Amino acid sequence: MEEISDPQDSGMPFGNRLPVEHIAEGIEKIRGEIKKTIVGQNEMIELMIVALLSKGHILLEGVPGIAKTLTSKLFAKSVDTGFSRIQFTPDLMPADVLGTSIFNSGEFEFRKGPIFSNIVLIDEINRAPAKTQSAMFEVMEERQVTMDGHTYPMAAPFMVLATQNPIDSEGTYRLPEAQMDRFLFKIHLGLPNLEEEIMILKNRGSETESEPTVVPAISGEEVLQFQEWTSSVRVEEKLLHYIATMVVKTRNHPSLYAGASPRASLAIFRASQALAAMDGRDFVIPEDIKRAAIPAMRHRIILNPEKEMEGISPDLILEGIIQSIEIPR
Repeated sequence: MEEISDPQDSGMPFGNRLPVEHIAEGIEKIRGEIKKTIVGQNEMIELMIVALLSKGHILLEGVPGIAKTLTSKLFAKSVDTGFSRIQFTPDLMPADVLGTSIFNSGEFEFRKGPIFSNIVLIDEINRAPAKTQSAMFEVMEERQVTMDGHTYPMAAPFMVLATQNPIDSEGTYRLPEAQMDRFLFKIHLGLPNLEEEIMILKNRGSETESEPTVVPAISGEEVLQFQEWTSSVRVEEKLLHYIATMVVKTRNHPSLYAGASPRASLAIFRASQALAAMDGRDFVIPEDIKRAAIPAMRHRIILNPEKEMEGISPDLILEGIIQSIEIPR
């Protein structure tokens, strides 16, 4: 196995280079607030936090009733920033999301839509028509809206949490690959096991329909500082090669019609930095990359029709690719 140099051999004290201990403390507060209400769904919560630190967006996919929307709302409320929720429907127009110009007092005035917030929850993103979905492209990638020749930047931090139901396809519009590629992660959510189901009944069975109380754990300013610190987490040269090898192998795999784009490499890179910071480290290790790889690539590859008919999942192909690559140490 290849050797990676000791990340501490920089000649500078740890505290003067990157105060990741503050990130770990802040993240633990967010976890604590969400866990007051949510049972299980640990991967979803962790990857939401990773996306927040990485300035990325999340696509949540799962059947109704598994707390996709509730967890997203609690996550948003655990950060002291703006929050808005948009319910996508077949009759939703781009102006309903982005905003529109209104003639007022002899001139046109731009009235901002609900997308102009810090954390935006989009429920059932695949229910809106293609033109409304396409209106999200610029917002998610460039973090701005262009309307009538004017550009309106989004406030920072900015993050989109989108949900979709994989089993109810009637009246839905499949997200194009170009838009899927703009999500940092696609998270698959499963049903709770027996113990978790009992815990849900104990925790929520006697509650009223009122919204659970969440105390903001960190401020928007702290999020921006955490994001800046996270971007400084060190990634060794050999680990860059490890990431690139994973992604490139998807492009010539016999079971895949299309492999991952370079945006996948960047997604794994940034997510692995966030995972390291969340663990209190200022350097990435191979395990961080392995944890980030599948959720960062599962929506960026396309199976061959034969493999799809056989019921092979993208995750299974990706697991095989990851296992075939030597881990640098």
